[in-house]
Amino acid sequence: MAHGRLTELHTKGCLPYTLRWRFRITQARRPERIALDAMGDFVGRGVWTFAPREAGTDVAFDWRLRAQKPLLRTLSLLLKPVFSANHRWAMDRGEESLRLELQRRRAGTEEERARVPPPPGPAFPHNLLRRAGSWGV
Repeated sequence: MAHGRLTELHTKGCLPYTLRWRFRITQARRPERIALDAMGDFVGRGVWTFAPREAGTDVAFDWRLRAQKPLLRTLSLLLKPVFSANHRWAMDRGEESLRLELQRRRAGTEEERARVPPPPGPAFPHNLLRRAGSWGV
């Protein structure tokens, strides 16, 4: 992603609402740091930091956001546990996707790459039903 370019996202957890937001990279000091500003249903700033270590790289993401979507702002106090569970679910899917992508990129051959499973599919409704066990439902 290029410094200064605006990227539009449409993100979703397992609850039946979506978030539309954009981000712009405001600082790219590769390979140590990438900062971005978010706008739309989320407003705030995120900073990725990367630190080499013997077995790979430590990655940290400091993400300071405020929800601007009226649904989230209005119901956040009442439904905080539900929104928090939805967030954890979505972040787990993101981590799973990232791990799979890293496996694909590290594969030494096309055969190894072909053995890496695809990333998780769309969140709702069929993925919710398939993953119900992870929610204890």
